[in-house]
Amino acid sequence: MSFSQSDIPHIKWSLITFLVTLAIGSSMVIIAQKYANQTHRSVRSAQQQLTEARSKLNAARDDQENMSTYTKEYSAIQNRGVIGDEQRLNLIEGLDELRGRNVVVDLKYEISPQQAYKPLTTLNTGNFELKYSPMKLQIELMHEGQLIRFFENLRRDINGWFILEQCSLEHSTLPNAQLKADCSGGWLTLKNRNAK
Repeated sequence: MSFSQSDIPHIKWSLITFLVTLAIGSSMVIIAQKYANQTHRSVRSAQQQLTEARSKLNAARDDQENMSTYTKEYSAIQNRGVIGDEQRLNLIEGLDELRGRNVVVDLKYEISPQQAYKPLTTLNTGNFELKYSPMKLQIELMHEGQLIRFFENLRRDINGWFILEQCSLEHSTLPNAQLKADCSGGWLTLKNRNAK
């Protein structure tokens, strides 16, 4: 089948209809493709938001579990007198009570003013400032075991956080003691920087 110039007027309207239909169909395909691409982007964005939301939810659940765990530990440390202002009077009374129980033959101590604590390694203390009250102890002993029991009693019976730095032992000059211990350490306190 062949077409000539004389056939064009007869198929003109069909040809125009075909071209218009082709243009409309092509436009619809392009619009549908753009809509499909936009929908895919929206789906990917929604999936990413869902993933982020799940991640935040899991982090919140972990934080809640940690808060439960750390609240108990924080309360225990706070009840021990480690967090807050230094309880120097309680410390002195506790040392005097230890001396009165005759855990050791004799006890002399000196507590220096509280100062900022500077650990050997850098610590991230968050909202807390480390405070330290240096202390020197002179302890008269019958034997080395008394020294160990003394520090066990000190940690158990006196609120606070005592850090023992060093002790040296030598023979005592007292008639009722065998050994003399010169020890140094101090009491550590965590002070909340935001507390008034």
